[in-house]
Amino acid sequence: MNVMTSLNSAHALAGDTDWWRGGVIYQIYPRSFQDSSGNGIGDLKGITSRLPHIASLGVDAIWISPFFKSPMKDFGYDVSDYCDVDPMFGTLTDFDALVARAHDLGLRVMIDLVLSHTSDQHDWFKESRKSRDNSKSDWFVWSDPKPDGTPPNNWLSIFGGSAWQWDPRREQYFLHNFLTSQPDLNFHTPAVQSALLDATRFWLMRGVDGFRLDTINFYTHDAQLRDNPALPAEARNATIAPSVNPYNHQEHLYSKNQPENLDFLRKFRALLDEFPGSAAVGEVGDAQYGLDILGQYTQGDDYVHMCYAFEFLASAPLTATRIAEVFRHLDEKAPDGWACWAFSNHDVMRHVTRWDLTPKALRLFTTMLMCLRGSVCIYQGEELGLPEAEVPFEALQDPYGIEFWPEFKGRDGCRTPMVWEKSNQNGGFSQGLPWLPVSADHLHNSVSAQEETPDALLHHYRRAIALRQDHIALRKGAHSAPTATGNILQFTRSYGEQTLFCAFNLGDSAADLTLPTSALQPIAADLGGAQSTSRQITLDAWQPFIAILDQGE
Repeated sequence: MNVMTSLNSAHALAGDTDWWRGGVIYQIYPRSFQDSSGNGIGDLKGITSRLPHIASLGVDAIWISPFFKSPMKDFGYDVSDYCDVDPMFGTLTDFDALVARAHDLGLRVMIDLVLSHTSDQHDWFKESRKSRDNSKSDWFVWSDPKPDGTPPNNWLSIFGGSAWQWDPRREQYFLHNFLTSQPDLNFHTPAVQSALLDATRFWLMRGVDGFRLDTINFYTHDAQLRDNPALPAEARNATIAPSVNPYNHQEHLYSKNQPENLDFLRKFRALLDEFPGSAAVGEVGDAQYGLDILGQYTQGDDYVHMCYAFEFLASAPLTATRIAEVFRHLDEKAPDGWACWAFSNHDVMRHVTRWDLTPKALRLFTTMLMCLRGSVCIYQGEELGLPEAEVPFEALQDPYGIEFWPEFKGRDGCRTPMVWEKSNQNGGFSQGLPWLPVSADHLHNSVSAQEETPDALLHHYRRAIALRQDHIALRKGAHSAPTATGNILQFTRSYGEQTLFCAFNLGDSAADLTLPTSALQPIAADLGGAQSTSRQITLDAWQPFIAILDQGE
């Protein structure tokens, strides 16, 4: 595909350069979406063939998890070449065709950029580790040992153990916040930043509409390599790492979240601004300071457009009180910031299982998500209500799960292949043996099965997304501070002359609700919303009430 053709297609989508504000983004985990070759691993051609399904949901964009060249020690999050496609997934020509087809369907394309670290097989690291004085000797974070030979400080890896790995070639340690095969880049070196920006430009020139920035707050480390302080037991939070991981025993003041990060993000945003309509969502991996960082990184127009929040990815039940607390904290720490919310992704247990949701509760959560202020990410299979799959130890692929089994079973349970057909033993995903087993429990939830069932969850997702797309107040509007009264969460969303009142009963029993005015026009009947116009109404268990405020009263 001609690059200019791609750019022209992207331009056709750029009528609303602010599309990301309130946009709905569909996350694709490419290994598990659709295999076109029969080798059991999803690929770019497979994604292209299934784009009509995604477009039918009414979403604004897709986010594709990494497909770059990689040894696949962490399934693509260990990049060995930022500017090429791993043969496992196809070719650059396949990617260009994917972008063109997506744009034809009105879908923007965002890709996952992993800038904080590379693979140890990247040419940059191969050169860096040769000596202390080569052209890339300072492109990664190297340090001499302490006099007793131990690592330079107490920093820990998310995947377990020290964040430092000894390298006999240089007789130094190198930093790795994740696997030992994922050395951290040194953002204090200007040439590193320039090289990463060049790689970003490469994809923008191919017609990409934006990026999901992996571990955005890990980019810069403390140049003095100071020890992280201990974190009191009562303050530990396992959103990022399982509770069995000692990573949670530290307050990560120096290994990430450094102020110098803002200087790089300013350069990154300036590059994106050269391509109107492009946008970036940064993944903030921090259990203690996530919303604080979100506020910093999305303030004004100098940094990223939005940040991927972890608050609704936790295992704790998502109650009305909890949601109100999150938004109170968000309004305090990031009054001008913009969050991107998700309930599920490729790193956490699927929310149907995590919160043990009934079908009615699942529908209510879906409707509510589309009414919250912020943008939204939904994860492949979420629209089918897929539960977490059981993957036996002998079939595990995730190094995280293998390391901490059985207390933590890893992330493979949310990464099993997408189910397209109810009759195929592999769910229509592949003609070969899938890289992870297809869950037998998933087959009855397949796309084809739900397409044939008018009241299936798949259709509910389409209606909930349409509700958001049809009301600008839900996409881009301000909100009143959400309040919780018992199990009822309520707030208003306003944009220009449009104001919507939203209330949700997040409980197993009926609850009474006093409406703020009688001048309300109930909507969302097709989402199970209450339709009463009385000031005093009763919401059934797991029922929403969404209404347009009559401005003429």
